[in-house]
Amino acid sequence: MQLPVSPFAIVVVIVGAVSVHLAASQAVSPDAAVERVGDYVERYYSRAQSIVVDENVIIQPLALDLRVDGFARRLTYELRVEWNPEASEEDSPAKVTRQLLAINGRPPRAGQEPECLDPRSTSPEPLAFLLPDRREKFTFKTAGLGRVGDRTAMMIDFRSVRPEEPKVEWKEECVSIDLPGRARGRIWIDPETSEILRLDESIVGLVDIPVPAKQQRAGGSMFMTIERADSTIRYRRVPFRDPDETLVLPSSIDTLTIVKNSGSPRTRISQTFSNYRRFVTGSRIVQ
Repeated sequence: MQLPVSPFAIVVVIVGAVSVHLAASQAVSPDAAVERVGDYVERYYSRAQSIVVDENVIIQPLALDLRVDGFARRLTYELRVEWNPEASEEDSPAKVTRQLLAINGRPPRAGQEPECLDPRSTSPEPLAFLLPDRREKFTFKTAGLGRVGDRTAMMIDFRSVRPEEPKVEWKEECVSIDLPGRARGRIWIDPETSEILRLDESIVGLVDIPVPAKQQRAGGSMFMTIERADSTIRYRRVPFRDPDETLVLPSSIDTLTIVKNSGSPRTRISQTFSNYRRFVTGSRIVQ
């Protein structure tokens, strides 16, 4: 069976920092913990507007055994978060915006179009689902204590309440797919410092996506099947000066997607973040 020519691109979340005030000796209900997280996310987004970071992306095709198969594509972006608390329910109140700096170590050519699996220039910031007016679509429960590296972590599991229709957007031979209502995962929180140490996320069940006739190849399937879409986000403390401040921000994101009958059936995307910096704007009155 021949495969469709259309590679698959799934939206990958980039997460900021969350902090909640939890004590290791206290029994905290999931509702109380998530409420504190949501309050902090609002404050975090207001600060994150002034932070810029370099994002290095490696897009690597994989073989059947998930080993490296072929050449990787390497991209460098300048990334920041935009925050609009007045956004409608259909729009994300926090978005990640990217400016492409390099492709495989070289500056991009003028007018050069992104490839199918390249990150979007604008994408939702995923922690928005923890905001007070967004989290009714998820259920939460505590999952005990675990460890992340050498640190003890409180674990909170989340899961979508009900699946929604996939949002599919075709552009020539590329397809972008959002899967609302199909997420499950775990948040790992330091119970003493309230720092988020890790976020795991995956999809619930297999998802079939119809392939339009003009994107099908002779003998190819009429459907793509999303079998896996797993991501792990790890965090680290980032100090800033003038004024002094330490924030917990993404260190890396690793994503694995397996999509049967697609042009990119198995892909690993690695994102690392470095050179965090704040930018400060000012104004003055000119007589």
